[in-house]
Amino acid sequence: MNTTLARAMDKNTALVDEAIEKLLAPTPDLPETLRKAMRYSLFAGGKRLRPTLVLAAAETCGLTPRKALKTAAALEMIHTYSLIHDDLPAMDDDDLRRGKPTNHKVFGEAMAILAGDGLLTKAFEAAAENAAELKLNGVACAELVRLIAFGAGAEGMVGGQVADLAAEGATKKISKTAAARMLEAVHRRKTGALIIASLDAGALLAGASQTKREALRSYGECVGLAFQIADDVLDVVGDKKKLGKKGSDRDNDKLTYASLYGLDGARAKARALVEMAHAHLKAFGTRAAVLHELADYIIERDK
Repeated sequence: MNTTLARAMDKNTALVDEAIEKLLAPTPDLPETLRKAMRYSLFAGGKRLRPTLVLAAAETCGLTPRKALKTAAALEMIHTYSLIHDDLPAMDDDDLRRGKPTNHKVFGEAMAILAGDGLLTKAFEAAAENAAELKLNGVACAELVRLIAFGAGAEGMVGGQVADLAAEGATKKISKTAAARMLEAVHRRKTGALIIASLDAGALLAGASQTKREALRSYGECVGLAFQIADDVLDVVGDKKKLGKKGSDRDNDKLTYASLYGLDGARAKARALVEMAHAHLKAFGTRAAVLHELADYIIERDK
């Protein structure tokens, strides 16, 4: 990661963490055990990629990043809720997340489910508060809620997880071409949809035109898929201590870009997607510097 991007991400992480602390401050009506469970996974590490995309998109479209902080925090809450639920015994049954015991290992399955539920609903509260503070009109407020819900929901992230579960075992019975289509469809929703929502939310808060929002959504499609391909490559060649996980998708005989295309083929596909992402930012000029650097970082990272 280059120095400029590292500084930007460190600054954004500090700002988002501060915003999350305020949003999850103790209140008489918030059970303390639930608050601790929600905070545990939110502060268990992570790249803060989605909130950084919210803030970078807002800045690219002319809004001071600090004014989009609650929405940035909201996207991190939604991402974190999805990880808590993915780790449950009924889903991936993982013991570790980012090198630490998963939420259900610390707080029990019931509390982990409730922590995820709490984060998801708190996210929409935070985004709505952000829209009100910026005095967005009713149409823009509704659009902000809609686009985040779509990215997170049945046709986005949740639907992608369902498709991922359905794909287990099915890919052995179909052609490589069909398997490739299935894999891309899974990850455009499971990983890409929330990344697109993050960018679109930041642009909407900034009052960006539909043309600019569409350019950022197209950029998001490319970097979302490139991010997943990079994850699949790291699952094979990455340092498990840095990744904070045990085992691999290869050990579980799971279809990935690395298993389908080989390491060199997967890397080439990710590079091509990043080049497309850069092209979608052309109209923004130097304003999109952080987004350009993020696209490169996605395929160069080691964790």
